[in-house]
Amino acid sequence: MPEIIIGKMDLGNGRTFIAVESDLLAETTDCIVNAANGMLVHGGGVAAVIARAAGRSLVEECNQYVRQHGMIAVGEAIVTSAGNLPFKGVIHAVGPMLGDGNEETKLAQAVKSALLRAHERGWSSLSFPAISSGIFRVPPVTCARAYVKGVREFNREYPHSPLKTIRLCVFKGPIVEAVKAEMGV
Repeated sequence: MPEIIIGKMDLGNGRTFIAVESDLLAETTDCIVNAANGMLVHGGGVAAVIARAAGRSLVEECNQYVRQHGMIAVGEAIVTSAGNLPFKGVIHAVGPMLGDGNEETKLAQAVKSALLRAHERGWSSLSFPAISSGIFRVPPVTCARAYVKGVREFNREYPHSPLKTIRLCVFKGPIVEAVKAEMGV
């Protein structure tokens, strides 16, 4: 699938936030983000696609993490290896489900947590999917606001981060128009 640029924001300090219609697994960034659930079960959506492509080692690493540390809270993110994928790591960010309440704030926190995990590892580029917009059913407009809010908050709080390129990868659908509107395109 050829990349289509949806929108681009200059965040200052040499940083950009780019939204694209693209296949997350075709990205060339240092890491990708998985739209995870708290138990790191890869049963459907982007999580299942990532798990299939990464292979058994990623699934086993996730299972071990949950056994040792318990369920991951909504708004948090953890890092695993990338298994068979060509990335330095996979960041598993837990977004809210529709009905959890305060979905926009929780989703912005999940995005910010994912960015922070990349920052902590010194990674310079990250690609994330439309977290919570699929099987978690959070409306596209809410998701788009949360993505931009999370990126802006991270940028403000970590102005000297090595993380310079942040990419949102989505598939064609209502999320595209919501992201365009939120980015002022």
